[in-house]
Amino acid sequence: MHIRTMHIRTSLALGLCLVFFACLGCGPQRVAAPVADRQAAETIRAGLVVAATAATGVGEVASSGAGWATLKGRFVFAGTPGQPKPLVVDKDTEVCGKTSKIFDQSLRVDASSKGLADVVVFVRKASRVKNPVPDTPLVFDQKNCEFLSPVFVARLGQPVEVRNSDPVGHNTNIDGTSFNQLIPAGQSTTYSPNSEMGVPKTATCNIHPWMKAYVLFRKDGYVAVSAADGSFSIPDLPAGEPLEFQVWHARSTGPSGGLGLERPDLKWSPKGRFVITLQADDVKDLGTLDVPAGSIGT
Repeated sequence: MHIRTMHIRTSLALGLCLVFFACLGCGPQRVAAPVADRQAAETIRAGLVVAATAATGVGEVASSGAGWATLKGRFVFAGTPGQPKPLVVDKDTEVCGKTSKIFDQSLRVDASSKGLADVVVFVRKASRVKNPVPDTPLVFDQKNCEFLSPVFVARLGQPVEVRNSDPVGHNTNIDGTSFNQLIPAGQSTTYSPNSEMGVPKTATCNIHPWMKAYVLFRKDGYVAVSAADGSFSIPDLPAGEPLEFQVWHARSTGPSGGLGLERPDLKWSPKGRFVITLQADDVKDLGTLDVPAGSIGT
């Protein structure tokens, strides 16, 4: 009886050992591969988007593109602009218009090249921004009782020095913003725009009603105003993804100032919009952009 009991116990112990070593295996142990936690990944991604948004000031930073590119071109007026109209100057005449007459500057066409100035071109929505907001102030000046920049653009957060270079006071009022201030003679004040504009807004002087300019503030800074010869250039654009551009002019007959052109290759819409995808390191030249006389009100 005693021998039988020992035999049973020995067999039981041996069986347990076999089970134990079978579980361990004879070779190297395998460790289960980690399983992706989708929820955790989404949380991390959201945090990175928030951080990038805070750093760039742009609402959406996620993008499938890569690299940067430049877009340029030149607007040429196909019609006859006629002579600029003189404005009625009836206040502070000892200063305003004393040295030279003041003319309507809403349509400026170069006499030799027919280049159309003051055409605004900007990206409606950018997914990525290369450069930080500049801290160097831009100057928006007034002299001889007229704005020296008929069209003025700046980036949100960039300081703007609203200057009065006249010996009389001006009350500068920028539509769509909280800026409506008296600028004493020979002085200036600094303004940092904090609200994006969908289209350019008017800047006027409440004291001298003939004074008028157009102002556009954008988050990303992807905006250009055509020069006297009609040329423009927008560098450091996000490459590898579709970008929708808006084209505007103060005298455009299109909706909300949108400048419609005959460019089937760009599918240019009557609202003054077109979409293009730029390649990394590309300098895309749209060439001469003919502006029909019917697109500009005279």
